[in-house]
Amino acid sequence: MTTKPAVTKWPAMLAKHRVESRILVLFLVLLVAGCAFAKAASEVLEGDTLAVDRAILLGLRQPDNLAVPIGPSWLPEAMADLTALGSVTVLTIITALAAGYLIAERKPAIAAFTVAAVGSGAALGALLKWIYARARPDIVEQLVGHHSASFPSGHSMNSAVVYLTLAVLVARSSQDPAARRYLISVAIALTLTIGFSRVYLGVHWPTDVAAGWAVGGTWAALCSLVARSLQARHKIEDPD
Repeated sequence: MTTKPAVTKWPAMLAKHRVESRILVLFLVLLVAGCAFAKAASEVLEGDTLAVDRAILLGLRQPDNLAVPIGPSWLPEAMADLTALGSVTVLTIITALAAGYLIAERKPAIAAFTVAAVGSGAALGALLKWIYARARPDIVEQLVGHHSASFPSGHSMNSAVVYLTLAVLVARSSQDPAARRYLISVAIALTLTIGFSRVYLGVHWPTDVAAGWAVGGTWAALCSLVARSLQARHKIEDPD
C-alpha cells in the first residue's frame, strides 16, 4: 500500500490570497502615482503643493460664493453623512463589532490582532499630525467641525486601515474569487469616498487626504502580510 506524499498548504494559500493581494498592490500603486502627479503638477504651477491644493478646493466651490460647494443642494448633507463613516466613533464601533464577531467565532487571537492593527494605525496617524502640525484650509468655509491638525487626514487614513483590514480578513473566509474582489473593491471605494468628502467639505487639503490614503493603505497591507505570516506559523487562527 503506497502512501501519498504530504501536500503543503502553501500553494493553496498563495492562490487563495492572490486576488486580494493584487488589488491592494494596485491600490497602492495608484496612490503613489497620484501623489507623484500632484507633486509634479505643483512644481509646474508654483513649485509647491499649495497651488494644487488651492485650485482643487476652489474648484469645488461656487465662484461667486466660496461658502457654497458645487453640485445639487442635497450633496453637502450627503457628504457630511459619508464623512462620518470615517470618524473615530464610527470606526471604533465597527472595529468593536468585528472583534466581537471574531470572539464569538472562537478566534480571539485574530480579534486581538485586528484591534491592535487598528489602534496602532490610529496612533501612527496622531503622531504624524503632531509632527507636521499643518493648519487646516482657510480659503473656503469648512462645512463640518474638526479637532486636530490637517496632515495627514485622519478620516482618510483610519478608514483605509479599518475598512481594508476588515475586508481582507473577511475575504479570506470566502472561496469565491468574485466575492473576494467585491469585498476589497467596496472597501477601497468607501475609503476613497470618505477622503473625497473631506476635501469637498473644506476641512482638508487634497494632499492631506492623499497622504492619509497612502499611509493607511500601506499600513493595512503590512498588517495583512503580518497576519498571514502569523497564521502560517499557527500563532493566530486561520480565518477558514
